[in-house]
Amino acid sequence: MSAPTTAPPDMEQEPDLSVKENSAAKRADRIRLLAQPVLVLILVAGVLTWAFSRDLTATQKGSISLSNIATLTWQHVLITIAVVVIVVVIAVPLGTLLTRPGYTRLAPLFVGVANVGAAAPAIGLLVLFYLATRTTGFWIGVLPIAFYSLLPVLRNTILGYQEVDGTLIDAGRGQGMSPMTVLRRVEFPMAVPYILAGLRTSLVLAVGTATLCFLVSAGGLGILIDTGYKLRDNVTLVVGAVLAVSLALLIDWVGALAEQFLGPKGLR
Repeated sequence: MSAPTTAPPDMEQEPDLSVKENSAAKRADRIRLLAQPVLVLILVAGVLTWAFSRDLTATQKGSISLSNIATLTWQHVLITIAVVVIVVVIAVPLGTLLTRPGYTRLAPLFVGVANVGAAAPAIGLLVLFYLATRTTGFWIGVLPIAFYSLLPVLRNTILGYQEVDGTLIDAGRGQGMSPMTVLRRVEFPMAVPYILAGLRTSLVLAVGTATLCFLVSAGGLGILIDTGYKLRDNVTLVVGAVLAVSLALLIDWVGALAEQFLGPKGLR
């Protein structure tokens, strides 16, 4: 009788290592999701406590008053929301179209155009939009930032559809599903994690770049940074910078939550 065969040690250990790595990664993600908003709270509370404990001039009190900070923060959030809505409305349908038969050859063209937007300096895009329209305001700040933030969502949408297992598509068609039903019930849910990852990147780009919107009178926390720099007011400058960083961390946290809880349950 021949001796029973056993799997090589490497083959036995590989699944265990993979499970342990996935478990460690998930545990690290959970810790970060809990720690990040706490860090934001500490940063904001710390910088405001430091600022208000100093002997402030009337100008400084007006610049970093809670009402002014709330107004500028809300403007910054509105700019970010508008950018993300525009990016999603354009990039997701376009990325979906570019993965359909007959349109895939156009994908490099559109991704190349989006690459131009991402490669160009954000401040340059703002200036170009201003020179092209000869006006300032909210939308003159939003539109160039949307163009600047388009690439991650467009690229990840295309990648998400490309990574869908062809056997799942064939199985759906074998059950009598129409191409639109396969797209809606099979392909899109599988592509959602990729789209959310791209959206998270675009969110961070948008909230960071929105700091420059003061250049076209669109508002935002960049006004505090600009005021502090022009008046050589380090208190206002530091408050504006820390609040901008804190908002970026908070938006990144929201994006991480979306990735964690909005994707298909089986892929979380």
